[in-house]
Amino acid sequence: MPDATTEFDDPTLAEQVEEYDRLFGIVGDGLIGAAGGLVGTALMTGVLFVAAQVGAFSFTSFASLADPLGLGDVSQPVLVGYLIFLANGMVPWPLLFAALMEYLPGERPPVSGMFFGAALWTGFVLGFYTDYTGLTLALYAVFTLVAHLVYGFGVGLVFEYLSNRPESLV
Repeated sequence: MPDATTEFDDPTLAEQVEEYDRLFGIVGDGLIGAAGGLVGTALMTGVLFVAAQVGAFSFTSFASLADPLGLGDVSQPVLVGYLIFLANGMVPWPLLFAALMEYLPGERPPVSGMFFGAALWTGFVLGFYTDYTGLTLALYAVFTLVAHLVYGFGVGLVFEYLSNRPESLV
């Protein structure tokens, strides 16, 4: 009778396949994070747009993100700053959320994401403040907090929706 061996009887081959699957999972989870960050940043931008319409936020503050990289003198520093903002919303923040999600309050990722967004807001509210006073300052604080809660909700919702696949690291 012929020997009924499988392709994984070789331990080295099995290890290589497992390592490849793990690498593929990590890349897939990175794409989930980027998709979540894109959705969250899009939602956040909508809230910031409303804030700008009532005078509680100025998109020109995004130009300050271009300055440290030496890109403040380009013809569209606000656009460059927004693209940097978008990149941050799509790469490091979702990766940090993925790492911290299980330690954040909330039974579902969208709820945990809102707590994460609130934590991010503490840096944003100070970093993008531009001499607001009185009612405008209060509106700035409220709109930017809501924007960050919506960002976290969007990131968490995408994580929840897309991470329901086997072997997900998220």
